Amino acid sequence: MMEMKRFAELNREQLRELAPTSLAVLPIGATEQHGPHLATGMDYFTVESIALEAGEIASREIPLIVAPALPFGSSHHHLVFGGTLSLSTETYRRVLYELVECLVIDGFKRIFLLNGHGGNQELMQLAVRDIVLTHPVRAAAGSYWNIARQDLIDKAAADPSRLPGHAGEFETSVMLSLRPELVSKDLPHRDANPVRLPSTYRDERHGFWKDINGHTDSPDLADAARGANYRKVIAEAVAKAWVDYMNS
Repeated sequence: MMEMKRFAELNREQLRELAPTSLAVLPIGATEQHGPHLATGMDYFTVESIALEAGEIASREIPLIVAPALPFGSSHHHLVFGGTLSLSTETYRRVLYELVECLVIDGFKRIFLLNGHGGNQELMQLAVRDIVLTHPVRAAAGSYWNIARQDLIDKAAADPSRLPGHAGEFETSVMLSLRPELVSKDLPHRDANPVRLPSTYRDERHGFWKDINGHTDSPDLADAARGANYRKVIAEAVAKAWVDYMNS
């Protein structure tokens, strides 16, 4: 049976041999404010964990190598709060492009960017689109909550209006299951309905994040057991997506 391998634990000779037939997974996260109650590494910790959990499952069927997770993302919209390390839009797009290009040079023919931060979505899509214009490879990009969205609703009873949200019930539940010591015991409460974004177009408003104090719904609804179930469902859905991708 195959087993998941980590890029950083392999030497150059091993990578040269394995790369042409293996899926390279590059997890991308962020280090940014997550309200007054979650550690700034929320997105980084989560996407790294999901990549490894999904990798263990998918590697039963396909050869797979997980690269080190990128801890920084496109997060300038959170700088108003401090507690954020961000790359500007063009810099981040270029960083992703160059990292994927390195994987191409390393010999990988199929590459998947697994995203853990909403602000990265459009830029990772541009990076994989552009890489295949100049290199004879296949590259894909997806956010874990989108890949697992229907399964989260059907199998984990996740509220669609909170998927993924930002520093609300969903993310706080995940963090309670993953790194509970990094979650404040004093969780904010919000009586108002979760913030809902338009589904048919993108609407940006100056001062939006400051107005909602950096979190989209009520974190005090979080539950560690629910978060563990979220992670299980996500890992299974992401693993299936990778297997389907390699077999397509």
